[in-house]
Amino acid sequence: MNLCKIIMTVSKSSPYLGLILTKHLHIGVVGAAFEKGQSKKGTSLGPKVIRDSSVLKNLKDLGHQIEDFGDLTKSNAQIDKVTHSKVKNWHEVASYNKSVSDKVFQICQSNRKVLTLGGDHSIGAGTVHGHLTAYPDSCVIWVDAHADINTVKSTPSGNMHGMPLSFVLKELQDEPSSPEWNWVKNRLSAKNLAFIGLRDVDPEERKIINELGICSLSMEEVDLMGIKEAVQFALNMIDPLHRRPLHVSFDVDALDPVEAPSTGTTVRGGLRLREGMTLLETVNTTGRLSALDIVEVNPAIGNSEQVGQTVEAARRLVLAAFGNSRQGNS
Repeated sequence: MNLCKIIMTVSKSSPYLGLILTKHLHIGVVGAAFEKGQSKKGTSLGPKVIRDSSVLKNLKDLGHQIEDFGDLTKSNAQIDKVTHSKVKNWHEVASYNKSVSDKVFQICQSNRKVLTLGGDHSIGAGTVHGHLTAYPDSCVIWVDAHADINTVKSTPSGNMHGMPLSFVLKELQDEPSSPEWNWVKNRLSAKNLAFIGLRDVDPEERKIINELGICSLSMEEVDLMGIKEAVQFALNMIDPLHRRPLHVSFDVDALDPVEAPSTGTTVRGGLRLREGMTLLETVNTTGRLSALDIVEVNPAIGNSEQVGQTVEAARRLVLAAFGNSRQGNS
């Protein structure tokens, strides 16, 4: 039996194992050129260098219709006020995420899939909220070395790229809402969130994950299960009926630094590029991927070869999510 027949046979018994879906899609692309969620310069250049990799042309070559909405403008928030002295750039991050949310919602309303190019991962609060506003029953797969679920009280660094999920999770809204985040109306349930690739989790984050019962697959679990089984497990946990829209927020630091060295918070022992591609190919086969974030590419870190390697990894991840086949496309 040849490989194609094997895959087709297996796909009959599993909703996630099968041929890559090459259905022609309408995809809206937006650049979240933002870097104030962390302290290193250069992340705001991520959207430009990813676009320069020809990834949008590659998507068109797959038969997709691409509408590039350009980069969102910078936040106009007042920066002289201090709401939380421990948290950096509070107003700017809140304001920019409002713009991100509105744009993602607009793209969803036009019946397009959403591709958001970051920017640091603080923009994940806006992408998830905008997607939930359009599709309230959405599930989220957060692919990252870090959990990004610290709260205002628990953050050890004050960097808001480590906090986006705390603003959109229903179960973390016990504190009185800050005016800057009052625009957040549609929130994610913890049961609809899964982490893949964790390996640098703060103690308070681990406590939150355990208490809320969030599906959490560290690199240890990925190594034990294999990446395809890990993704299938996560999908079954957050969407057991296999019918919800899916949002994947992919931080390139989920990849091992040998694959993506030009990012701000590298952690050894991560996913290989092949595993990252398999993860997104597996999501693609569900036919329910509705939004994808690719974040934390920083061309100001590393030499030209390392930057090129990281950008190429991001390009390949995007293509894997939207139907590129490693067997070749026809």
